[in-house]
Parts: sequence; C-alpha cells; structure tokens
Amino acid sequence: MIDPDQYEELRNAILNAPAYRLANEDAEFLAQDDLRPLRIQLELLKPEQGLSKQGISSTVVVFGSARIISLEDAEKKLANCDANIRNGHAEPELAEEHAAARRQLAHARFYEEARRFSELISCRFQCEQRRDFVVVTGGGPGIMEAANRGAFEAGARSIGLNITLPMEQDPNPFITPELAFRFQHFAMRKMHFLMRARALVAFPGGFGTLDELFDVLTLVQTGKMPRLPIVLVGTEFWQRVIDIDYLVEEQFIASEDAELVARVDTAEQIIDVIHSFYGGQPPTPDHGA
Repeated sequence: MIDPDQYEELRNAILNAPAYRLANEDAEFLAQDDLRPLRIQLELLKPEQGLSKQGISSTVVVFGSARIISLEDAEKKLANCDANIRNGHAEPELAEEHAAARRQLAHARFYEEARRFSELISCRFQCEQRRDFVVVTGGGPGIMEAANRGAFEAGARSIGLNITLPMEQDPNPFITPELAFRFQHFAMRKMHFLMRARALVAFPGGFGTLDELFDVLTLVQTGKMPRLPIVLVGTEFWQRVIDIDYLVEEQFIASEDAELVARVDTAEQIIDVIHSFYGGQPPTPDHGA
C-alpha cells in the first residue's frame, strides 16, 4: 500500500518534471539547437503581428552610431574636462578625455538632426487613419535614441528593434512600448527593418551601420526590394567612408548605382529627398518582404 504522503510525493515529481511541461512553456526545450527554425519563425511572426495590430502602414528606417550623444550631454562632458584642466590637473588620461569630449561635441549635431528629422516626419505623416513613415530604429542609445526621441516629443509612435548582445543593450525609453521588440537573430531583425521600409536614413556610424546600409544597397541594386530613397546624413563623413565615385571609376559598380544614395546635412534636406522621391504622397501599404 502507498500512504498519502508518498502518493503526493510521486505525483509532485511528475508535475515538476521538465517532460510534463507544455512544449510552448518549456524554455529549456525551446532553446535546443534543433528548434532554431521554430524560434526564427516566432521572431518573424511576433513583431509582424504587433506592427499590424498598431496599424503601421510604412516606415522610415534610421541607422547610426550608438556612441553619439546629445548636444546637452556633450557640452556637460566638455565643461567638466575644461574645469579639471583649470584646476591644474594635467594627467595624460585627462588630455585624451578632453580630446574625446571635443569630438563628441562635434558629433552631437548628428543626434540633434536625427531628433529633429524624426519629429518633422512624424508630425507630417502620422494620423489616426494611417501611420505612414513611422520611424524605426535599432532601439538602443545614440542616433537610435535621438530618432525615437524626436517621434516621442512629437506625440507620435516609433518602433525599436533591439537585439540581444554579449554586452546587453537596454532599449532607449522613447520607443512606443507596444512597438518595442527584441531579437535573438540579426537576420530576422534586418528583415523587419525592411518589410515596411519606404526610406532609409543613415547617420554616421561604425560596422553595424555600414553592415545595415550595404545590405539595403545590395538588395536594391539586385532588385530584391523596390528602390527607395537612401539618404546619407553628414556629407563630409560619408565622402571619406564610402568613395562611390571611385567605385564607379574602377567599374566595380555601374554609374546608375551611384544614384541610389543622396548625401545631405540637415533634417530639412532629408525631408526634401523623401518628398521628391514620392511626390509628397504617402506610399501605398505593402507588407511583402
């Protein structure tokens, strides 16, 4: 005979066993290598359903460095360095810090232009009936924060597509909560950047920004996605980073490929490029990849 206590112990052993969990509630099971295709499919479906539910018709993608800070923060950093120097500190580290602060101050204008561009385009194209040219970023700090912030300050919605990294990156606080998504796979994240994209705006950045930019250029060049305005903000920066004329000259790209991008310096100029491309009319919704 089994006594009641033993009966309950045996029953609890079954209820608490990993095998007894519902498959969709078993995180350990879902994390197995064999289920990677399922996890990828979930990363496709969850944001797609969320964006559809929020009525997002089209987006404008904003890329750029996570290291660029606001003008206010840059001025504070430089002021602190100047104060330390005036107080007689002359350590080599302080000289490096001062040079870095001056560079950050010079770059801060890109934060402010991203913020202003996002505010301008969000005010112009978002309404109750349709949400067009909704700003979408990688959801992190820097230029991403600036773009989400501009939409937030305009009282408009914006999207953040964050990703898990070895050095965990928190989402910036200006993303619309219902439109803040997190990804494990870069491929799915890149797909969602472009599924509704009707414009791409790239501010100065590093490897990540260049990777995302060249992905789009390749897709457009090869006809895998329709042509869209690709705007590079910071004429001097982009002329040094990508010598498109040299690529044409050496016949590595065709002359018409050089026309895929426009270089500008201000938020108003970005708006002008997008306005000219679409003739002032919001694009027709098309959610195909």
